[in-house]
Amino acid sequence: MLAQQIKRLASQSLIYGLGGLISRVLSVLLLPLYTSYLHGRDYGRVETLTALSAVLVVVLRLGISSAFFRFYFDSTDLGHRIRVVRTSFWFTMGSATLGLAAGWIAAQPIAEALSLGHGQAWLVRAAFVGLWAQMNYEQLTSLFRVEERPLLFSAATIVNLLVTVAATVVLVVGFDQRAMGVVVGNWIGTLSVYLVLLGYRRYQLGLQFDRRLFRAMNRFGLPLVPSQLALWALAFSDRFFIAKFQGQTDVGHYSVGVRIASASLLLLAAFRLAWPAFAYSIEDENEAKRTYGYVLTYLLFITCWLAVILGLLAPWLVRLLTGRPEFYAGARVVPILAFSVAALGGYTVVAIGLGRARKTQFNWVVTGAAAAIDVVLNLVLVPRFGIIGAAISGAAAYTSMFVFMSLYSVRVYPIPYQWRRVALLAATAVGLVVIGKTLHVPLAGALLLAAAYPLILLPLGFYLPAERRRLLAAGRRLVAPAR
Repeated sequence: MLAQQIKRLASQSLIYGLGGLISRVLSVLLLPLYTSYLHGRDYGRVETLTALSAVLVVVLRLGISSAFFRFYFDSTDLGHRIRVVRTSFWFTMGSATLGLAAGWIAAQPIAEALSLGHGQAWLVRAAFVGLWAQMNYEQLTSLFRVEERPLLFSAATIVNLLVTVAATVVLVVGFDQRAMGVVVGNWIGTLSVYLVLLGYRRYQLGLQFDRRLFRAMNRFGLPLVPSQLALWALAFSDRFFIAKFQGQTDVGHYSVGVRIASASLLLLAAFRLAWPAFAYSIEDENEAKRTYGYVLTYLLFITCWLAVILGLLAPWLVRLLTGRPEFYAGARVVPILAFSVAALGGYTVVAIGLGRARKTQFNWVVTGAAAAIDVVLNLVLVPRFGIIGAAISGAAAYTSMFVFMSLYSVRVYPIPYQWRRVALLAATAVGLVVIGKTLHVPLAGALLLAAAYPLILLPLGFYLPAERRRLLAAGRRLVAPAR
């Protein structure tokens, strides 16, 4: 049964990852476009508005998007599920529209507060249109996730991406719109696919709003808002500290490193799309706990391996994708940022126990403590060490968040996590990157160290007997054709 559950999660994550893969590939491939047609300050403006949108999405949703997944699986009754869908849809529509109106009116003060420069009010307004489109689009595509229809979700994502890239290229290259072209191009695809999905889902989106259900969902989701804001602070506040102490140009350099490290976010993003619906759909408590324990180990194994690969190959990846020495400094933060992603993945797994037990009130304490650590370290390290200080601050905060949530979650919802194996795989990954960076290994050496990671874990006793047998059988199958 465990193998079937892991296989189901892996297959769904793989399909969800298809859209994410195309998104990350296109994001990386667009780097030469951005670095050729945008100045560092333009790139910094885009990243700053992206950060603003992320925090406003959290505030405007009021936790309903998280409650949607939990309450949808409360009953298999079709009428109950349609009420959950409609209540969530109309709340999201109203909240997003209020946000758009407020942003449109206050565009100039927002531009000044974010230090975007003179005459950027229309850039802010364009970002708020994107905010409206994003909130409503994600609410509709969440239906594919709870229905476990990852193929349709990925199809919508891919169409969205293709339209977005085409629009961005036309606006930036054809019309020389620079930052405005990037911002507007990013929501043209989202808005187009959203309008199509409205027609596709019209039978589920009747004029119905269940106030009692909304209050129950709000009680579950509202405590998650400060937690999600803290997660936003961890994800984006580094840009604001860099902008404040080092300038928008360094924000652009740092963002290049973020984009390289975000290759590991590809896997994590796919996993996070599949994880809530998968985790809540397991009805048997013992089966759920055992599955969660193995999921943590396997997810951290993969994300730590990706951190080793990206960390060791970062200098060559940045040179290949940017081609401009101005942006090479971004390679220095890639290893640290990649391990931050691994810690975030661990947090995502262990936090599900609180959601299953409906004990979400403590989430904000854990994430708030991590955000406070991040802010303090940024204030201390960024003025002295620049983008390296920001990366170190984030890594320390994400690791603290994972540890704090693990300690609390197992008290509320005890799960047999495999802590010895987790510590072993993390220490080995960090050690390999430190060795590679200390010795300044060439490209061939970096590739060799990255490939050796799973093999080094073998003599260290990481693999269980059943896993060793499967690996041995897989090795035999690979060798047999060659003979």
